[in-house]
Formats: sequence, C-alpha cells, structure tokens
Amino acid sequence: MRLSGKDLRCVRGGREVFAGLGFAASSGEALAITGPNGSGKTSLLRVIAGLLVPSDGSIALDGGEAELTVAEQAHYLGHRDALKPALSVLENLSFWRDFLGGEADDAGRCLTLVGLDHATHLPAAYLSAGQRRRLSIARLLVARRPVWLLDEPTSALDTKGQDLFVGLMRDHLANGGIVIAATHTPLGIDVREMRMGAAP
Repeated sequence: MRLSGKDLRCVRGGREVFAGLGFAASSGEALAITGPNGSGKTSLLRVIAGLLVPSDGSIALDGGEAELTVAEQAHYLGHRDALKPALSVLENLSFWRDFLGGEADDAGRCLTLVGLDHATHLPAAYLSAGQRRRLSIARLLVARRPVWLLDEPTSALDTKGQDLFVGLMRDHLANGGIVIAATHTPLGIDVREMRMGAAP
C-alpha cells in the first residue's frame, strides 16, 4: 500500500498555505511532518483526511480498498478530542466504532489497551486531558483503518501514555499500516521527516 500526494496546493482564508507539495508513505512507514507554526502541517493532514479540499493536486492510496475514498481508509486524530461529555467512556468509544463502521474491534478491549479499563462507566466530562487523549487514541484501534493521520498526537500525554502510544504506533506499522504525523516533538518511532516551509 502506498499513500501519495502530488502537486498539492492549499488556500485558506484567501492565503496560500502551500503549493506544489508532494509526499509519499508506504505500508510500514511513518512520515513526520515538521516545521514552524503556520507552515501548513495541520492543513496538509486535513487535506489528506478529506476535511479540506485542495485547490490543486491529487491524493491517492494505491493498494487500498478501491471502492473507498482515502478519507474512508484513514483516521484523523486532531488537536481536539471528539467526545460527548455526558456519555460514558465506553459509550463514547462505542459510538465511534458504530459510526466509523468497517472492521471493528471490541470497545472494552481497546479501552484496556489504552489504560482506561478502570473508567469505562465514568462520564467523559470527568476525564483529565491525558485520559481524554487516551480515549481518542482508542478510536484508532476500535475501527481499523490502514492510515493514521496524527496532529501532535502525544499532546497532553504523560511519559507513560507516550510510551503506550509508541507501542501502538509500532504495532500499527508492523501490521502494514501507515502513520503520517504533524509534530514538534520526536514520536519515538523510526520516521522519515518532511519539513514544511516557514509561514509567509
């Protein structure tokens, strides 16, 4: 499997964020997108995830499911944790499993993998920032998709949480997955780096 972008251009609010941009990552590879704030790291992830429409260029996933779009084969983990505060931890994760569809895993097992098995019936409103991040990471596991698009994925995680996430990323790559992460800090896994230009 190979995810690639060619001659991508992104315009937001009348400002060109990037142009002529290309990238590629194959099964088992991680690509770290680095660069200063405002250089387009998040915008690139959102373009790949189908949340922004590129002004020019194309994105392809060779070797993926032909009848699915790239966005339908990717998970996007952004800055904000998409949780309903009134729902329990288990209800939040079960919602995402059912909403995302595809090959699903047991929600309880995924909560155990991210260290939240003790909090399954706790309302999400009571979670710490680190626990909310762990619950968002569990979403990557409960509905299997080959491409993980991660925006500052270790933000709010303590050292133990970061180590746990490193293990999950390694497992994903070992199973043929692809990781593309916008980050200011080392991910703890072997990566190729793509540096975005300075913000205009």
